[in-house]
Amino acid sequence: MSAPAPPVVELRGAAFGYRGRPVVSDVDLTVRRGEVVAVLGPNGSGKTTLVKGLLGLSEHLSGQVEVLGTPLARLPDRTRIGYVPQRHTLVGGVRATVAEVVATGLLARRPWYRPATRADREAVLAAVEAAGLADRARFDVETLSGGQQRRVLIARALVARPDVLLMDEPTAGVDRASQDVLTSVLRRLADAGTTMAIVTHELSALRGVVDRIVEVDTGHVTFDGTPEGYAVHQGALARSSGRTAAR
Repeated sequence: MSAPAPPVVELRGAAFGYRGRPVVSDVDLTVRRGEVVAVLGPNGSGKTTLVKGLLGLSEHLSGQVEVLGTPLARLPDRTRIGYVPQRHTLVGGVRATVAEVVATGLLARRPWYRPATRADREAVLAAVEAAGLADRARFDVETLSGGQQRRVLIARALVARPDVLLMDEPTAGVDRASQDVLTSVLRRLADAGTTMAIVTHELSALRGVVDRIVEVDTGHVTFDGTPEGYAVHQGALARSSGRTAAR
């Protein structure tokens, strides 16, 4: 009988921060293949610093951090971790089509001067389709809505076929209709077995997508469990706050 696969992400007593100062610390967290985990918390709580720590964008200060069974510092292929940043626009003065922007997600795996192969082109088309943009592949990104541009970022992260997808506020800053489309895309990815960790303020937009909720507050994990368990946790906090206010 084969040994079970290692967790995609495993943190034990981990701390991350900037310039040697921890923003989030003593984090224990395990994300297994196929799980979709929402990371919640108020502004300044440390949730984004935690996720950026897995990308090397914030400093790993202490504790154990493993990705795919390998210490993060020794992970040979960082493209196995996909990242969707919190950006409201892709328009930066350079005209490019959706397919061209998505193709840049492959540059970490091949030199920029090497012509794209047939497999590269097929990967781009597959990622564009997964993001629900197959009919927009040849459109200039500046003609797309904010929600569509957010899906271009998702496709760009998917094109290298990462083992885990980290997202920072993917549904923020877009209208309700665009949120609904983004949620449908995330649900299809979840149904296909994509492992995701999603930083969000808008849990309601991800209802039916996430398997677990991790709450971060004042630099520490204050809850880790199911959406049902989180509702109970929130209710208990509300009742405690009410009793305190009544004193």
